[in-house]
Amino acid sequence: MDTEEQLRGWFAGRLPEGWFAEVPEVVVDREEIAVVGVVPPLTVARGLPDLERSAALEGYVERFREETRERRIEIAREAERRFRRKVSWGIVVEGERVMFTTLSVPVMTRLRQPERQVLDTLVAAGVARSRSDALAWCVRLVGRHTDTWLADLRDALQHVDRVRAAGPDHVD
Repeated sequence: MDTEEQLRGWFAGRLPEGWFAEVPEVVVDREEIAVVGVVPPLTVARGLPDLERSAALEGYVERFREETRERRIEIAREAERRFRRKVSWGIVVEGERVMFTTLSVPVMTRLRQPERQVLDTLVAAGVARSRSDALAWCVRLVGRHTDTWLADLRDALQHVDRVRAAGPDHVD
């Protein structure tokens, strides 16, 4: 069984009924399990002016967070012992993702001077406070455009495959 499927199933069975409107999303990497569920819509916010609606949704998020805190901690501790990763929590409320807890994990990388200059430019421009923040900013930017970029990359790879297939046979 796939690890994410196993985790998704375990959390679906472990979480109290009514917390989420559907099976929560479970995202896994080497250090962390992020559990993000869609909460039922806040019906009292419908028809309110934007400012009031925003404040009502903010209150809804805080209420959910406070009311579920003890149980989330208990479930997270159990999952951390069982799966040997930290657990972070979040919700999706009316299409907006709100994370309660997340890990910030240091990642070692080697950058050449031109790459370091990109980071230093972002720091000098005030986009980031440090090289570390600048690198995180770059990763978030790439993450926002990943779908388009990966689709373009897949198209390019298909083109390469077509060109290879049209070329002369491979010589041993």
